Amino acid sequence: MHLGKAIRMERIMNRNNGRTIVVPLDHGTTVGPIYGLVDLRETVNQVAEGGANATLMHKGIPRCSHRAGGKDIGLIIHLSASTSLSPFPNAKTLVGTVTDALKLGADAVSIHVNLGDETEPHMLADLGALCSEANEWGMPVLAMMYARGPKITDEYAPEIVAHCARVGVELGADIVKVNYTGDPDSFSKVVDGCCVPVVIAGGPRLESERDLVQMVYDSIQAGGSGLSVGRNIFQHPNPKKIVSALNKVVHEDWDVEAAMEMLKS
Repeated sequence: MHLGKAIRMERIMNRNNGRTIVVPLDHGTTVGPIYGLVDLRETVNQVAEGGANATLMHKGIPRCSHRAGGKDIGLIIHLSASTSLSPFPNAKTLVGTVTDALKLGADAVSIHVNLGDETEPHMLADLGALCSEANEWGMPVLAMMYARGPKITDEYAPEIVAHCARVGVELGADIVKVNYTGDPDSFSKVVDGCCVPVVIAGGPRLESERDLVQMVYDSIQAGGSGLSVGRNIFQHPNPKKIVSALNKVVHEDWDVEAAMEMLKS
């Protein structure tokens, strides 16, 4: 691995276990300034104090969220976007470059691809080109790989998730983010098909803290490398506390009951 890329990977992943807790804060372009994303500086400080490895955001947000004096945390710049106002909300377009991320001192870049959408060819072309450019600079790429389109009936189906993950790997991503398939056995097959770290998405708001902790625990048992979870963290009543509990599961191999006891204390 390119030395620069190896150094940056260690800034967003635990060097001892190769796992990570990423908190995406990129939802603003999709649905506007929702709860948890208004005071970005406070949100970033809370998840950093809780032990998150990195935040993920668009290029204009670090100036509102990152200031000297807080706990250090990795920075991933998201380079693709769409909005809920578009007639094609699943069509992601590039809105930034690797150079933009380098100028911001970022440790990685990310891109979102929706397989099955009518604009899939354009998103795949963007993914391939971005991975080539990022590799030249030693910049890690996190690819968010989902199946969302008119022919997709179940984006959580194990064979669909495995396909999404493999496409990301084959086009050059250094980390792939996919939906959790619902159980460790099926998710282990997703991980087995990849030679790079696989992290799980949080999906829509979950009904309970236990659901989130259990999902993360099960994914780790299946060989996953952690999580990239947004709303279930930044919209939690106490983001620092939920990240602290997840940190124990991801980085210290706590079981679900131990993490829940921590949350109740």
